[in-house]
Amino acid sequence: MGMSGRTSPKVVVLKGGPSAEREVSLASGRECAAALRDEGYEVVTLDAGPDLAARLTEIAPDVVFNALHGRWGEDGCVQGILEWLRIPYTHSGVLASAVAMDKERSKALFRFAGLPVAESRIASRSEISAGHVMAPPYVVKPYNEGSSVGVYIVTEGSNGPPELAPEMPETLMVEAYLPGRELTVSVMGDRPLCVTEIFTSGWYDYTAKYAPGGSTHVCPAEIPEEIAETCLDYARRAHEVLGCRGVSRTDFRWDDSKGVDGIFLLETNTQPGMTPTSLAPEHAAARGISFGQLCRWLVEDASCER
Repeated sequence: MGMSGRTSPKVVVLKGGPSAEREVSLASGRECAAALRDEGYEVVTLDAGPDLAARLTEIAPDVVFNALHGRWGEDGCVQGILEWLRIPYTHSGVLASAVAMDKERSKALFRFAGLPVAESRIASRSEISAGHVMAPPYVVKPYNEGSSVGVYIVTEGSNGPPELAPEMPETLMVEAYLPGRELTVSVMGDRPLCVTEIFTSGWYDYTAKYAPGGSTHVCPAEIPEEIAETCLDYARRAHEVLGCRGVSRTDFRWDDSKGVDGIFLLETNTQPGMTPTSLAPEHAAARGISFGQLCRWLVEDASCER
């Protein structure tokens, strides 16, 4: 990685930024910075703003630890700046980040790779508001945001299409609602780690993910071995087909009345949450990898080659 001969490599932890997931990113950045200091790195935290390129040039880090979530930080934009500056950075590169963030394009790749995904289509706000664009039940959500920000579920018994909030984008994804259990798998390099089952009192939304007591994780999931092995395999293949590096996390829905045929891949997250209680660090811990070791591995894996 070209550590410039320093005994203690300088790492900039990028956090915050302007996306809808700013608060989660601030938490990830704070925890990763603390862990990396404990691992012996010289750490500078940087709230990503319009002056990002100038600040990075001034600080001249050996590596950037990307703890941003959501648009700009997770969709290839920051990755492009880092490539331009030739600074090695953690997690996925420009192309994998951009494609994974676009839920419809990533699903096209998953289909091509033979991975099972829900039926979906892209539609305009006006089309969605005018009438059902798909037989209920279905989900309406942004196709290029993370963390379940702005998700609507239209049930079979609903009178009509959803009333969309004004801040929702002009173009949205409409996806068949998949019943079943919430499962998730993190991949580290080319190694799928563990399956977690997530229990919530309802839809696994932004609040359930991040509010205290919003959800319960069982890791490893108490599911048949065949189901766990299939999820691990699908997550590894999703990571591979998108061209991810570092750590990714793939989410699934499993209809347990249908066995292996009831597993569907929802999406792959190239910048999963990185606090000690987040899902990816939990998966690493289940494999004997501490939070500090995970952060160190990500820094050592950093690249600006793709």
